[in-house]
Amino acid sequence: MPWLALPFADKRRKLKLWNKFRVSNIPSLIFIDANTGKVVCRNGLLVIRDDPEGLEFPWGPRPFSEVVAGPLLRNSGPPLESCVLDGSHVGVYFSAHWCPPCRSLTRVLVESYRKIKDAGKKFEIVFVSADRSEESFKQYFSEMPWLSVPYTDEGRRSRLNRLYGIQGIPTLIVLDTKGDVITRQGRVEVLNDIECQEFPWHPKPVLELTDSNAVQLNEGPCLVLFVDSDDDGESEAAKQLIQPIAEKIIAQYKAKDEETPLLFFVAGEDDMTDSLRDYTNLPEAAPLLTILDMSARAKYVMDVEEITPPIVETFVNDFLADKLKPEPI
Repeated sequence: MPWLALPFADKRRKLKLWNKFRVSNIPSLIFIDANTGKVVCRNGLLVIRDDPEGLEFPWGPRPFSEVVAGPLLRNSGPPLESCVLDGSHVGVYFSAHWCPPCRSLTRVLVESYRKIKDAGKKFEIVFVSADRSEESFKQYFSEMPWLSVPYTDEGRRSRLNRLYGIQGIPTLIVLDTKGDVITRQGRVEVLNDIECQEFPWHPKPVLELTDSNAVQLNEGPCLVLFVDSDDDGESEAAKQLIQPIAEKIIAQYKAKDEETPLLFFVAGEDDMTDSLRDYTNLPEAAPLLTILDMSARAKYVMDVEEITPPIVETFVNDFLADKLKPEPI
């Protein structure tokens, strides 16, 4: 390799970079601006494939309206131009027929889409296929009441994957009316909000850990406050306790145009939480304040009788300052 590398033994810096850029699989190539440290492109592998001569260097992000520009297919009539999306919230749906979780999500998403449209809200979905053949694409798209990038337009499909750094499917990116990202967790939001009462699903500072959003534990370090009851009142009190700290951290990183380095959860008592405790070898104590870093197979535990906002804030700040000693998972 003609470029630089971290020393093989420097595991700490490797894990910090892994977490900072939310890498979930390899190989992964991320381009950043050397002057600002901001991400230029999350899916560099597609960039290299699509632009091997580097003619589009430095591969900076372009607005959604520009990347999606062109005809979009629909099942109910002739293609429409992408300008039909103007003024609407948009879900960019990366999916494929060969993927069982994709097909399961599509069935739910069809109902959610219809409920939102029936409520008179301006919402559209654009399907970006990862199918392995045009025949599979046509079969799968025939089940969908929304729009799609043509399967034959491989360049546009690839550019949309690059724009959002897609590392796995199904992925549903929800955009506001200006084309800016509201949430990358549309899949989780749809499954947790069957009646679509919280559309367009602006992110919450603190989430209640459930079977459907537990996948987010694998995306980077997560603060998880375990409580000793599945009572809604106790879970809500726990969320209110850590929410001001979560909001403060989110605001700090948003001001720097960076992703928040921690997700925040409250976990009650259920089979999924019991499995998580067993997997991470956590004590049965509650309340129990933890930070779980699945990719690093590390945990940080604050086992105290009473958890207060100052304790949570100190715990979080010490973690972010790299002052805590991890225990292995």
